[in-house]
Amino acid sequence: MKKYQVGEKVTGCVTGIEKYGIFVSLDDYYSGLIHISEITDNYVRNIHDYINVGETIQAIVLEENEKEHHVRLSIKNIEYRNSKIDKTKIKESPHGFTNLKKQLNIWTENKINELNAIKTEKK
Repeated sequence: MKKYQVGEKVTGCVTGIEKYGIFVSLDDYYSGLIHISEITDNYVRNIHDYINVGETIQAIVLEENEKEHHVRLSIKNIEYRNSKIDKTKIKESPHGFTNLKKQLNIWTENKINELNAIKTEKK
């Protein structure tokens, strides 16, 4: 039974970039390749202009090789970056940066005291 279906939108992490395409880790068992021809209909001079290693992206499954745990993927004609953040999950604090501003002086003073203690021990 296939884990991924052709046409399914999947999420993965870019693990490598070569001249011919993008390697994507989908889960602990499956990896995928986005061939350079599946990035855009336009000429791709440099894949790094489109994507970076470590970036989490979405892609469309073109084919799955169940035996090899490998998937052919495409990012053509889709919004592949996960740039749309659900702003309903982000709640702004009514205090803004007030708490951070108060803590900054405490953190700085504690670090200075810690460094002075180390300096005194070395004498």
